[in-house]
This record gives sequence, structure tokens and C-alpha cells, in this order.
Amino acid sequence: MTGNLILVRHGQTEANIERRLDTRLPGARLTPEGISQAEMLGTDLAASVRTAALVSSQALRARQTARYVEIALGITIDVREGLHEAQAGELENRSDEESHKLWMKTFHLWHNGDRNARVPGGESANDVLERYVPVVESLRQQYLSDPAESGDVVLVSHGAAIRIVAAHLAQVPGAFAAGNHLPNTQSVELAPLADGGWECVRWGTVVPPFDKRVFPEADIPMG
Repeated sequence: MTGNLILVRHGQTEANIERRLDTRLPGARLTPEGISQAEMLGTDLAASVRTAALVSSQALRARQTARYVEIALGITIDVREGLHEAQAGELENRSDEESHKLWMKTFHLWHNGDRNARVPGGESANDVLERYVPVVESLRQQYLSDPAESGDVVLVSHGAAIRIVAAHLAQVPGAFAAGNHLPNTQSVELAPLADGGWECVRWGTVVPPFDKRVFPEADIPMG
């Protein structure tokens, strides 16, 4: 294995500022602060990462973020289906406290083992995994399992989706994944293992062990 998978949350959006549950494609655009975050992300990756591929979800905010990384790295974005945010269904674009509580309750149920839970009209965790994980595995085969390739795969995606996918792939404890916020342009890094599994080597700024490293804070996991 010659590289890792770096799952990056997009930059700040208008919906993030307004606390709207924004999950439907194409979604909100980046704010000026989000653009600055994306530019800094590109600069940081250019200085620290050997990149084999740059991948983005179809959402506008992810594609905008990846565009600044593309400029910094000089590598073309590969936009793929299946990497968008967990869908909020009837809660879409709502910002009231009741909707946020229901979304958070469902998100925590996923990480406590009930991956069939869903908000009305929304996706379950299993729905997200079924569309997202095959894309990850195809990227692994194309870039991370090929001795002719070298470097990391940078994948720009979304908060809730990244957290459930990373926890599933690398068997990160649910309490940790549910309790540790992933800020805009922060990332989760997974290393491919020889047996076909994955190891989480970094979650935001936290490194293993993850079992007791829970830092609760105000959290809107999606975006």
C-alpha cells in the first residue's frame, strides 16, 4: 500500500451559517470564509501530501472546495456519484431546534448500532454506506492497491457521511465518532490494510487510541 485515503469535509457554507439542514444536491455555496478555508486547505495539502487522485462529491460546496485544492495541487478533480451528504428528507432546509434534535438523535442512533434509523423521508446509515463505500473501494483498487501508483487519495465530501463511513470502515468506536465534531475542511485519514480493511490514523486533529477520546461540543454533523 503506497498511500492513504483522506476524507475532507468541505468549507463553510451559507447553510452552515444559517444552521440549515442542507443535504439535497446541489446544495449551498461556500461563504467567503469557506473560500478562504478551501484555499488554505489546498496550500496545506500541496505542502504535506503526495496526491494520486482528487475526488469530490457532486455537491456544489464540495466541488468548490476541491477546485481550490485542484489549483494548488495541479491535479484534475474527479467528481463521482454516491459521495453526497446523508439525506435529511422532510427536514431539508429546516433550522428549528426540534428538527436539529431529531437529526442528532438519528445520527447518534446510527453510531450506537441502529443503522436502519432515519428521519422522515431521509436516508438510513445503511443507505449512505451502500452508495458511498463502493466508491471508496473502487478508489482503493484504482490508486491504493496498484504498485504503479503512489500517493494519497483526497476525497472532498460531507460531515455526517464521512463520520459514519469512516467509523464503519475502520471500526472506530461509535461513541467517539458520534461525539467528535469534524469542522469545515478538517479531515479523517484512513490507511488501507493488507487484509482489505482500513485503519483510522487521524480523526481531525486526534490520533489513536480513540476509545476514550470524546470531546463533546455543539455539533451539526451534516453539511
